Amino acid sequence: MARQRREWIPGDTLHITSRGNRKEVLFYDDEDRYYYLNMLAKAKKKYPFHLHSYCLMNNHIHLLLETTHIPPGKIIHKTHSSYARYFNKRYDLVGHVFQGRYISKRIKDAAHFLYVSRYIHRNPLEAKIVIDLKDYFWSSYPLYISEKEDPLITKEKILRFYPFDQINNYRYYVEAQLDY
Repeated sequence: MARQRREWIPGDTLHITSRGNRKEVLFYDDEDRYYYLNMLAKAKKKYPFHLHSYCLMNNHIHLLLETTHIPPGKIIHKTHSSYARYFNKRYDLVGHVFQGRYISKRIKDAAHFLYVSRYIHRNPLEAKIVIDLKDYFWSSYPLYISEKEDPLITKEKILRFYPFDQINNYRYYVEAQLDY
């Protein structure tokens, strides 16, 4: 039976996740993470998109990605197939690196968009990898709480939710213990 085709509309914003095959490690060291981000940047040059948030955990990734005119499948395929070739060659492995198809969930509205960004950025804290989120380098969060820019990340859409003191207000939203 053929797998179901994904629905996609140009301009969709999606929470994309993918994990290592059999929940195994995707990133053994900083070189692996740099390589993945480099492949994502190359995909962005070929297939323009806006990356609002990301977090690279040891065995999975989170992306808050807004498409333009290219379906997300092309973006993820380019990134993940390049990374898989690199990973298998570096560690003398064969076979799948990522477990199945990536998962994508359409962002429904502005509140959902902001919540997903918070969720992505809090991943290292919730996993008890860090005590302070600013210490987790493999996330876009440190860029949000500084004046630094990175051509891979589009911060403006999230920060626009806070007309005053954008950095501190977003920081409070992400780091506060909120009850839902």
